[in-house]
Amino acid sequence: MSRNIISTDSAPAAIGTYSQAVRVGDTVYLSGQIGLDPQTMTLQDGFEAQTEQVFSNLSAVARAAGGGLGDAVKLTIYLTDLANFAKVNEIMGRHFAEPYPARAAVGVKELPKGALVEADAILVLA
Repeated sequence: MSRNIISTDSAPAAIGTYSQAVRVGDTVYLSGQIGLDPQTMTLQDGFEAQTEQVFSNLSAVARAAGGGLGDAVKLTIYLTDLANFAKVNEIMGRHFAEPYPARAAVGVKELPKGALVEADAILVLA
């Protein structure tokens, strides 16, 4: 089975040695996204704005792969402050509909560029 690299200018360019996403068969693995504006490559201000941008960036990569956030089967969210857990649930509810994907929320010490939140996803496209 071949790997297809997914890339879009509608999401931030990779800031390291990784692809925005990789598709293998019907499965798409989306790399972690932080709250970077794809045009300016600057971090949004504050937790809520960063989280909205994270889901916008993931959505852009999902669209480039031929799907959308509704195709997500697994999501991992990384938080530098677990006190933001309820807020991330609220914001996620604006971007995902039931049935929700499986999810983990992990507290971490730091994220790239001083981000407050990061998320990655796995999609299955029919």
